Amino acid sequence: MAILGGFTALQVGVALAAALGSAFVRGLTGFGMAILLVPVLALALPPIEAVVLTNALSLMIGATEIRSLVRDAERSVWVIGALVLAATPLGMLALSLTGRDVARLVIALIALSAFIAILLPRRGNAQPGRGVTGAVGVLSGLMTGYAGMPGPPVVPYYAGRDLPRSTAKASMQLIFTIAASAGLASALWLGVLRWQLLLFAVLILPFIIAGNRLGARVSGRVSDPLWRASVGLVLGGAALAALIRLV
Repeated sequence: MAILGGFTALQVGVALAAALGSAFVRGLTGFGMAILLVPVLALALPPIEAVVLTNALSLMIGATEIRSLVRDAERSVWVIGALVLAATPLGMLALSLTGRDVARLVIALIALSAFIAILLPRRGNAQPGRGVTGAVGVLSGLMTGYAGMPGPPVVPYYAGRDLPRSTAKASMQLIFTIAASAGLASALWLGVLRWQLLLFAVLILPFIIAGNRLGARVSGRVSDPLWRASVGLVLGGAALAALIRLV
């Protein structure tokens, strides 16, 4: 039975539960909302609608924190963010031309790639070269458009270095906010941004804010080694869950 702009009670329930859990992880680790949210939403919604809805939520929650994110983020964010803006439309165009089953497979593989990347040896706190930074920006943009997941290239770039936790979290979250705005603009350009999705996002937003605040409160009480272990566990769990759901 449709209860909100054509969405069923089951779709709304799945979205609310997934939003609360994924936002908690975002507050705890600084990332993970899209990686966890998109595969779950894609089970109840068409993949492109799951991506658009996640982008709307990411932009909304990022906007509530924009001052602190800009203050604490590393300067590399602006280079990566600019490339994300340029590459996102190409990723969303590819998604609009892809069948649902193929899209779900790609989304699962993207979640798996993030887990593999975080297992690579940690580097120092020195910023990677321009080539690596540019590649992260382009890949993040393509993944934003195709899967609503800018995180797989970005998380290892920041969490894989010996940066202060506040810097790593703010940098990742600011890029995700930029990526979300690019994703919504691309959806509008392609004509897949339904007003019902934005209304749905407004309904879900309180759950996102509540989960994010709770996760941030917990994050402030854990040590850096435990925080980094949480990063790995979240990525591994997301990858495993995505593959299981696919099967």
